[in-house]
Amino acid sequence: MLYHLFEYLQQYDIPGSRLFQYITFRAGAAILLSLIISILIGDKIIEFLRRKQVGESVRDLGLEGQKQKQGTPTMGGIIIIMATLIPCLLLAKLDNVYISTMIVATVWMAAIGFIDDYIKVFKKNKKGLSGKFKVLGQVGLGAFIAITMLSSEKIVVRVNLDEAVSKNYEIIEKVVATDHMGRLRDMAYVKTQLTNVPFFKGNSLNYNNILSFLGENAEHLTWIIFIPLVIFIVTAVSNAANLTDGLDGLAAGITAIIGGTLGVLAYVSGNTVFADYLNIFYIPYSGELVIYSACFLGGCIGFLWYNAYPARVFMGDTGSLAIGGIVAAMALLLRKELLIPILCGIFLVENLSVVLQVSYFKYTKKKSGEGRRIFLMSPLHHHFQKKGMHEAKIVARFWIVGILLAVLTIITLKIR
Repeated sequence: MLYHLFEYLQQYDIPGSRLFQYITFRAGAAILLSLIISILIGDKIIEFLRRKQVGESVRDLGLEGQKQKQGTPTMGGIIIIMATLIPCLLLAKLDNVYISTMIVATVWMAAIGFIDDYIKVFKKNKKGLSGKFKVLGQVGLGAFIAITMLSSEKIVVRVNLDEAVSKNYEIIEKVVATDHMGRLRDMAYVKTQLTNVPFFKGNSLNYNNILSFLGENAEHLTWIIFIPLVIFIVTAVSNAANLTDGLDGLAAGITAIIGGTLGVLAYVSGNTVFADYLNIFYIPYSGELVIYSACFLGGCIGFLWYNAYPARVFMGDTGSLAIGGIVAAMALLLRKELLIPILCGIFLVENLSVVLQVSYFKYTKKKSGEGRRIFLMSPLHHHFQKKGMHEAKIVARFWIVGILLAVLTIITLKIR
């Protein structure tokens, strides 16, 4: 809203109105505003949740410090959502397709998580929202993102004009662009499902080519592969974030690191010079995702003000499902989904620990009649708790690993 206001004021040469044209200025303002909002509203939301007796119901799993968490307010993910959306609505271009898609993704997953928490807390049903309805919601969001990416003419990538012609890409617009050496080149904005591939010299994969064996019209069938893939990514990442939310500050801290990294990826992908220098796709109009990631980063850090050990509030499914959906959606829109296993390595390991634990238990029980476990307890963070490690130390070490993975993710932009 403010962006469009200052865009209007710029016509009259009002001092300071040009500042809002700069993504870096708006991103910095977004982080500050998001932090301020989360800190200002956090106390009030926590107090409201206490009055409504929206407390966490904790099962006795024999973990140290677990009983002390009984009754701690949950549904605190509302703080993250508000601290993300309010600055975004004020500072971002609301007519940008990437911003509108992220807003829909945020509200969509937050609503699913809120319904789940509401059933658990107010309806006193510990199971919460039925698993099939959760999955249905995640599938719906994945389908929405995939269809938007396939259909919107504003979601394009820039390639050399000769390449676009030779490979018969759907050309939306022809442009003349300057590369990082200052040379002018004929380029084209094309509608195709290209994505960046880390570590390989070619650095690109076209989903359209996967079905090339079906003939010339195969590219029209890309949706058969692309939509299920996007649904899988959204579902997997949102569920993994949900599993990671088991210790004070763990999910929020890891997500803040991921959100900041996605902001870097959004900046280089939306900047023609950096994208050309790094040999990654320049994605027109995607620079606005820097603003969204800044809002998201500020919201996660602001939530840590209250969620760091010992936590005064838990994010609940309202927050954990939403942050997973946000991360997945942004990675997909930036065409960096193949970097998710690295960037979201903590989420991946937490998810795999549960899958391996359950699978191995069932297998050994079927084989020998007695179920055995790989870990003392899953998800993985509980394994370390069972080994006697304090949860604050576990969280700090997971953050360190998360930072290392974030750095690795960024340097993959140059590793071929």
